[in-house]
Amino acid sequence: MGSSRLSIGIVQENPVVGDIKGNLKIAADAVKKLNSKGNLDIILFTEMFITGYPPEDLILRDDLLNSADKAVEELTHLAPETHIVIGYPKKMGQNIFNSAGVVYNNKILLEYHKQELPNYEVFDEKRYFSPGKGPGIFEVNGHKIAVTICEDIWHTKAVRQASRRGAELILNLNASPFHINKLNERKEMISNHCKKFELPIIYANQVGGQDELVFDGSSMVMNSNGTQAVQLKNFESDLKIVNFKEGTSKNLEAQEVTKIEEPNDVEEVYKALVLGVKDYIEKNNFPGAIIGSSGGIDSALTTAIAVDAIGPERVKTYMMPFRYTSDISVDDAKELADNLHIKHEVIPIEDIFHSFTSALENEFLGKESDTTEENLQSRCRGVLLMGMSNKFGNLVLTTGNKSETAVGYSTLYGDTAGGFAVLKDVPKTLVYKLAEYRNTIKKTIPQRIIDRPPSAELAPDQKDSDSLPDYDVLDKIIELYVEQDKSKEYIVEKGFDAKTVNKVLRLIDISEYKRRQGPLGVKITERSFGKDRRYPITNRYIK
Repeated sequence: MGSSRLSIGIVQENPVVGDIKGNLKIAADAVKKLNSKGNLDIILFTEMFITGYPPEDLILRDDLLNSADKAVEELTHLAPETHIVIGYPKKMGQNIFNSAGVVYNNKILLEYHKQELPNYEVFDEKRYFSPGKGPGIFEVNGHKIAVTICEDIWHTKAVRQASRRGAELILNLNASPFHINKLNERKEMISNHCKKFELPIIYANQVGGQDELVFDGSSMVMNSNGTQAVQLKNFESDLKIVNFKEGTSKNLEAQEVTKIEEPNDVEEVYKALVLGVKDYIEKNNFPGAIIGSSGGIDSALTTAIAVDAIGPERVKTYMMPFRYTSDISVDDAKELADNLHIKHEVIPIEDIFHSFTSALENEFLGKESDTTEENLQSRCRGVLLMGMSNKFGNLVLTTGNKSETAVGYSTLYGDTAGGFAVLKDVPKTLVYKLAEYRNTIKKTIPQRIIDRPPSAELAPDQKDSDSLPDYDVLDKIIELYVEQDKSKEYIVEKGFDAKTVNKVLRLIDISEYKRRQGPLGVKITERSFGKDRRYPITNRYIK
């Protein structure tokens, strides 16, 4: 006769793409730690844990697939009396599957292959994987448990299959990246499944940064009535044991019900940016980060995020003033560095700029000064930062935000020079909110930086508003056009000035070549400039 109880450990960890030995060690350590609290019936890991996610074209390498197979074989002997459910790739014949294995008693008890393969936004799974067929069901203590993988849970088929086969609980392995409001979307979707099929669901999600993606964790347990019982930490590694027993309706129900904090969008974005920067630097073995500090809000926020990610001893800022740089910008950059307890240097660029203009004097003879000279200032700064990066190995963090990136308000090989664009997907209006949020943790960013009108300070008395609409208008147009694919006519009908809309859309379209050459950065919106927006540079589509 089966037990009415089940004890399940959820592992929310940060595997590294391609580090199969390292990921196997993370798994082994988690199993040892969880089983030290009493032998568990099941230990649940996340999607593609063995290889990390997304492995992209690494998955086409037979040597990687063979190494993954060997790692799974090792895992079968780790805790023979515990059912370990873990994700990995599996090649069978000419097909590669995104799989989840149940290892138990020194063997693979069950392999389930993901059925729904996402092929939108940042996902390219149909490039790599073949879809599986049919449910994955195994029994523990007389209870039928179903396995599904990530995208499966966003559809009905796999859940219906599990229900029809008599499953009493669904384990869903995930590598679901973060964007604003994503957690609420997951909760609503999972709750609806639970209520419709009268099944509890454990949603285990990986955590960590992988290039431009950030995985927020936020793993959860939802009972069969659609109410959430448990949520793991967001943006942190976490382990949790959840005990189930049969309720009055004979359904398995989580016995522990914890308080679920309501997500705060600004706080979540800040945590995502910090984790994205931390993991990009750590996983790629950069010793530290350097930032061109202008005394403006973008570089101030970038610097604060970097310090929170890797610590003040590994961050250094450089103020590189020119004749148009105001004294208060120099002072504010220094105050920011002092507040954050980081090293800071001032390197004037006047002489460097003159060496460029002198070299170009004959070529520019008879030509009036224009944005060329403004861009040269920015390129002087980019050359200096990249030179120091080459010499000392530190990563240059660029400071441009999504609003500027969208309309090309940046200088190629100048302020775009660097290895990682922290604010690449952060609209300017959100930059201000994030700066204010950071100051609620500890007053760090000088208030004058937040209050001053934004300026590139490349010309006398220059302000961003000289070239661009107000950011509250600009950001809304960008959201409609870039993130929602709305037409010019639709945007104008929403009440925006037609002339302004025409200008902004034209700037977005002609700046694609700049974006392609810029560094990658953390994705925090539903559609960033990166994998999930792939527009041809050369095209003549007329809006």
